[in-house]
Amino acid sequence: MSSASRAWIVATSIGVVEALKDQGAKKIPASQYSKNKLKDHEKLKQSEESLRTVMYLSCWGPSN
Repeated sequence: MSSASRAWIVATSIGVVEALKDQGAKKIPASQYSKNKLKDHEKLKQSEESLRTVMYLSCWGPSN
């Protein structure tokens, strides 16, 4: 690999790291954080229940 390619890879990597640092700098209030966590938890429970139903039906449902 040429030194020019390595330089571009390093520059790109540094840019990505800096962008991720900037995203992490956004602070949200604790009350908003807990509301978001509750919504995420509810969505997760609903997704798990849907998956459970699909798995049940695929194993035990009618086989036409």
